[in-house]
Amino acid sequence: MNTTEILQRSNSILLVDWPARDVPESLVQAGLHVFVKGGPAPDDFFACDWRDNQLVQQRIGHPPDRADIVYSYRPLSELPGIVDLAKSVHAKIIWTQSGLCSDGTKDPRGCWLSNFDHYSARCLVQSAGLEHISQPYIADVARQLTPTHS
Repeated sequence: MNTTEILQRSNSILLVDWPARDVPESLVQAGLHVFVKGGPAPDDFFACDWRDNQLVQQRIGHPPDRADIVYSYRPLSELPGIVDLAKSVHAKIIWTQSGLCSDGTKDPRGCWLSNFDHYSARCLVQSAGLEHISQPYIADVARQLTPTHS
């Protein structure tokens, strides 16, 4: 299944940081229920919605009961905690984004990982029984879906 099909078949996503506002905006506009882990405290969780042509976040104070995907724009050193979070919300997929280009420069849309980092991340995620995706840029995929809001 390709990444477009994965998003089409998903109902909800939990974001753990993101590189640009177009990530939560494009996912909400594509019709997904978007939740955000918005800080280090255990109650730093928010639900996103699209109102008056803008993204609105409302504090819910707890993780969602379920999320099909957990998206992470965090250093790979934090991946073990992301895996634990994904398992707690019954996610099947962890979608990571490095924020790097192949030459090592930072790029908010960058998805490059070294072969070693990609292999290590994939092994960690798969050993927990989850699927790992690290590219393409998730907002680009979300924009390919039929928008549910105008």
